[in-house]
Amino acid sequence: MSEQSHPEIREAVRKLCADFPGEYWRALDRDRTYPTEFVRTLTEAGFLSVLIPEEYGGSGLGLSAATAVLEEIHRSGCNGGACHAQMYTMGTILKHGSAEQKQRYLPKIATGEIRLQAFGVTEPTAGTDTTRISTFARRVGDRYIVNGQKIWISRAEHSDLMVLLCRTTAREDAARPADGMSVLLVDMREAVGNGLTIRPIRTMLNHATTELFFDNLEVPVENLVGEEGRGFRYILDGMNAERILIASECIGDGRFFIDRASAYAKERTVFGRAIGENQGIQFPIARNYVQLSAAALMVDHAAALFDAGQPCGTEANMAKMLASEASWAAADTCIQTHGGFGFAEEYDVERKFRETRLYQVAPISTNLILSHVGTHVLGMPKSF
Repeated sequence: MSEQSHPEIREAVRKLCADFPGEYWRALDRDRTYPTEFVRTLTEAGFLSVLIPEEYGGSGLGLSAATAVLEEIHRSGCNGGACHAQMYTMGTILKHGSAEQKQRYLPKIATGEIRLQAFGVTEPTAGTDTTRISTFARRVGDRYIVNGQKIWISRAEHSDLMVLLCRTTAREDAARPADGMSVLLVDMREAVGNGLTIRPIRTMLNHATTELFFDNLEVPVENLVGEEGRGFRYILDGMNAERILIASECIGDGRFFIDRASAYAKERTVFGRAIGENQGIQFPIARNYVQLSAAALMVDHAAALFDAGQPCGTEANMAKMLASEASWAAADTCIQTHGGFGFAEEYDVERKFRETRLYQVAPISTNLILSHVGTHVLGMPKSF
């Protein structure tokens, strides 16, 4: 994102984040604790409801405004991963839900009374090949009976609702592999202990990710979003928004690393002079700035296409790849610039280093993006 876009939003986010300094995040990181106070403050300030139309209590702004929010959160050393799904998961309801579902859920999501943080798609045996998910919802009267398993579902323990993608028709019985999948809204407050089991997965970063097990979970038919069997199409918009928003987080991470590295290079003295005078230190930081600036323009472009209602799958993928690689390169330079101090918790560099590494894997890996460009854009044959 351009650093000049949405200046009022950026300034407000910076002020809010100043109340959540490195000490706050380090304490949470040590115990793998969810940043409840930070999320509550963001919600009350209206930053998580920027994409919800005003008629439902949100700001009614575009994706570009949401990217400005997340970029500044990450540039400030905070982490939007705890709550960014609140921005894009509701898009499934907004675009494809019934009038009753929108009125029932969106105003409460906007105020924070209801948290819609969980996006249940990935499965242990399907991975990125979403058409091969096997979690199945069988209709019995006015209920769906859900059985199956999901993995890498972040924030499930801190969400009231989950957007769940499952099969309602077996893959082999569907006309096309992408057919026969449906979206259900699962009320986590009722589901846990009544057919849904949540198992936390401890990882190298504090991301509140989990594995989910469904054992005859009952979901009311009125919780079906849109038409049965068309769910895969419904989540694609959410996936594009997710990739663009996460790309903006990577831009924020990259700016964090460049800010920290250049500041340290100016003040750290070795052999009687600032280490930033040495081109071996200065040039890598400058290169990171160039790479990140280019990636930010791609994020701007993808967000503009999304806001204009134009196809943006390729651009969303490219923005996410460029931003994640630029942030990771900046992270590596920042560690190298700090030397041993880069590994010390109190500098917050190592924490952000771990956090930004995730985004070359999630929500889609770099290789899958390259495959998309190679086959869909350049017309080369698929390898799978």
